[in-house]
Amino acid sequence: MTDLAVGRQRIEEPVDATAGLVAITPRSKRTVWSPPRGVRRALGPIALVLAWHVFAVTGVLHPDVLAAPLDVLTRGWDLWSDGQLPDAIIASGKRVLFGFAIGGVIALTLALLAGLFRLGEDLLDSSVGMIRMIPWVGLIPLFIIWFGIDETPKIALVALGVCFPLYFNIYGAIRTVDSQLIEAGETLGLKRIGLIRHVILPAALPGALVGLRYALGTAWLALVFAEQVNASAGIGYLMNTGRDFFQTDVIVVCLAVYAILGLISDQLVRLLSKALLSWQASFEGK
Repeated sequence: MTDLAVGRQRIEEPVDATAGLVAITPRSKRTVWSPPRGVRRALGPIALVLAWHVFAVTGVLHPDVLAAPLDVLTRGWDLWSDGQLPDAIIASGKRVLFGFAIGGVIALTLALLAGLFRLGEDLLDSSVGMIRMIPWVGLIPLFIIWFGIDETPKIALVALGVCFPLYFNIYGAIRTVDSQLIEAGETLGLKRIGLIRHVILPAALPGALVGLRYALGTAWLALVFAEQVNASAGIGYLMNTGRDFFQTDVIVVCLAVYAILGLISDQLVRLLSKALLSWQASFEGK
C-alpha cells in the first residue's frame, strides 16, 4: 500500500475523542445531619434559660435581683391556677385588639391616600413624619387629660404606637412598586381602579405585611407603657403589684407573658404572609 493510500485510510477512520481519557466519576456528596429548623430556633432560648438557672443556683443572681426559673414557673402556675393570669391576658388582649384595629384603620387610610395620590402625599406625609418624631410615651399625661384614666388612654396609646410603623411601611411599599408593572397594566387596558386593585396593591403586599409585623410588636410594647397608667386589670396590673411587693418572680412572669403573646402574634403574621405570598418566589436562606 502506498503512502498516499495509508494517509487516506487514516483520515477516513473515525477518531475516538474519549480515547486515552480516564473516566472520572463525581464524588458523592457527604450528607451532614442537621436538626430541624424548629429545634435550631429553640437552641438560643434554651441556652439562655439554662445559663439563667446556673447563675441562680450558684448564687450569682440573688432572688431579690432576679428570681430563679423554677420559682418563676411555680409562680406562673399559681397565678394561672387561681385565674389571675388568664384574666390579665384577656384584659390586655382586648386593649391590643381595639388599639390595633383603630390604629390599623387610620394607618391604612393615610397610607393609601399618601401613596396613591400626589395631593395626599403633599398634605399628609410631612405631617405624619413630624408627629412620628414626638415620643409617643411622652403623650401619656396629655392622653390622661384628654381621655381620663379608664381604658381610653390605654387603647389610644396602643393605636398611636401601631399607626406609624404600619403607615410608613405601606406607604413605602406602594411608592416602590416597579413602574414597568404600571406601564404593563396600562398597556393591557387597565384603568386607575384596575391598576390599584390588580397591580399596585398586590405588589405592595409584601412590604405591608412587614409593616404588620412591626406594628404588632409595637402594639405589645405600647401596652407595657399603657398599663402603667392606673391599670386595675391586665398584665401590667400584675407587674405593678409585683413591683410594689418586690416580687421579681411575678414581674418576670408578666414579662414572659408579654414576650410569648408577641411571639404568637408574629408567628400568626408569618403564616399569613406564607398564605398570601405563596405566588412569590423569595430567598429563604441557605
